[in-house]
Amino acid sequence: MRILHTADLHLGRQFMGLSLEEDHEVVLGQIVETLMAEQVEVLVIAGDVFDRASPPNSAIRQFNRFLKCVADETKAAVVMISGNHDSGDRIEAMSVFSTASRALVRGIADAVEVPLVLRDAHGEVAFSALAFSYEYAAREVFGDESISTPSDVIAAQIAAAKARVPKGARWIVVAHAFVAGGAVGETERPLTRVGGIETVPAEVFDGADYVSLGHLHKPQEVGAPHIRYSGAPLAFGFDEAGEEKSMTIVDLNADGVEIRTVPFRPLRQVRSLTGAFADLLAGNPSEDFIQAILTDEIPLIDPMKRLRATYPNACHLAYSRQARSLESMAIGAGRAAVTPIEMVSDFLKAVRGREPEGAEVAIIADKLHAAEVAGDWT
Repeated sequence: MRILHTADLHLGRQFMGLSLEEDHEVVLGQIVETLMAEQVEVLVIAGDVFDRASPPNSAIRQFNRFLKCVADETKAAVVMISGNHDSGDRIEAMSVFSTASRALVRGIADAVEVPLVLRDAHGEVAFSALAFSYEYAAREVFGDESISTPSDVIAAQIAAAKARVPKGARWIVVAHAFVAGGAVGETERPLTRVGGIETVPAEVFDGADYVSLGHLHKPQEVGAPHIRYSGAPLAFGFDEAGEEKSMTIVDLNADGVEIRTVPFRPLRQVRSLTGAFADLLAGNPSEDFIQAILTDEIPLIDPMKRLRATYPNACHLAYSRQARSLESMAIGAGRAAVTPIEMVSDFLKAVRGREPEGAEVAIIADKLHAAEVAGDWT
């Protein structure tokens, strides 16, 4: 049985205030192309379908079109769960009209974890979809007040799921968690409310033939080759510049799995350029998302505006001599959920009912950078 594993679409997300809707449209199309070209039998989406619990209507419509395309143009079954960025109720609602023999959608944790059971030449394959759940919700679902960590939540879900796996069936688990040993980027949101241990040991998945994970944005295996993050289809921060994004193809055999990746071909790359201002201006024009690191010793007048003549999507500028790290200036100290530009965009949307347009985003970015250079940034 051939499975395509992806996760962390984050539909509706912006990159430093710039829309990613077209970029998402491209990678969603590439998923459909791969489903058809590889004759995939099951599409797995391991959470964080949307970037927030209340995504923009355009993101919802985009995902609906994608699912319709999968249903109409491929023969793949769909297994999908909610992630920590999603509204569990919204994802759960998508299961109401799905074909039970071809789809398993879980938005809310359930003490009765019924799998989707499919067959291939080697017998039955059971897919268990473990929706993301915080500890307080899991206590109520499982009637267990001792649940106090994400590890406890996953352990309870695994126990419930394992009890429903048919005897002799191979077992695929889909989960959204931070498995110990995983490499973390700067844009993943913590999975605990305030402090606490958020990692889950790989051993909790013992018995599974393959574990399709979501949450961490870098493609990677953790603990064992069959426990794997597909990673996000797009880069969401400059710490991911130059990294290849991919979807994971899993061939489930009678006694194991074969794993390979298919690279995404993004509409726009994320790149960091370092050099003198004059040299960067003389570079090749590009629509990529650009972070400019200037080696000039003297602050320049309105450099971002001038850079955008060559790089229209330049969205961050810094001087290499500045003591503050580029990462903390780009997205804030720690693993902040939103950038300053996104925060301003959300405020404007709440006040006037729409997000800022491209020209307005450019003004916001310039003002934030000016405040930073003047020393008013805190």
